[in-house]
Amino acid sequence: MFTNFTIDCVIFGFHDGLLKALLTERNEYPFKDWWALPGFFVNNDEEMEDAVKRILYENAGLKDIYMEQLAAFAGLKRHPQGRILTVAYFALMQLDQSKIKVKPVTTYMRQAKWFSVNELPELAFDHQQIIDLSLEKLKRKIGYTAVAFELLPEKFTLTQLQQVYEAILGRKLDKRNFRKKMLNYGFLKELPEFQKGVSYRAARLYKLDKRKFQKVFSHED
Repeated sequence: MFTNFTIDCVIFGFHDGLLKALLTERNEYPFKDWWALPGFFVNNDEEMEDAVKRILYENAGLKDIYMEQLAAFAGLKRHPQGRILTVAYFALMQLDQSKIKVKPVTTYMRQAKWFSVNELPELAFDHQQIIDLSLEKLKRKIGYTAVAFELLPEKFTLTQLQQVYEAILGRKLDKRNFRKKMLNYGFLKELPEFQKGVSYRAARLYKLDKRKFQKVFSHED
């Protein structure tokens, strides 16, 4: 038996130079045929953390995703069936070919798909509001945490890093100033490696030194 509250999951990934959000196409009323965040009701005998894991697996076939609680939403008009509170959870994923293809394992969702945050379809319930709040949180955290690096592979180029910052901040950054600032911090480790399998001139790869990053920003605080 289900409780009268739900869980909705906001998952961001970075792919092809774009910040993307995972959405699912609903196969049941209300909002049948609409796109929405992965979400569902919580069982009466279910811990919240277990519900998050179950819902992510049912909605998109995803496992072992660390989710951080974002906020609760309880607007009077957020659900056609009346006041149904939802607790939103938030996560970042490194998208590779094994994770870009997602598929529900339940019948109440028709399909799952990654959308650019700049080209989202009209969403069910108040899910656009939930995504907007998540993006605002990302923008705040990018200035003092390693959140941008959570969207990148372990080894990355400076162009990829700048693209992540631009995608989160929603604006273009000056290439020269950005690179100078990042390199001057001292937390990027230059590797003796270059991109592979690209048709253009291969760029040098870098790696984040987490200890130096924490030292820089703990000092700034």
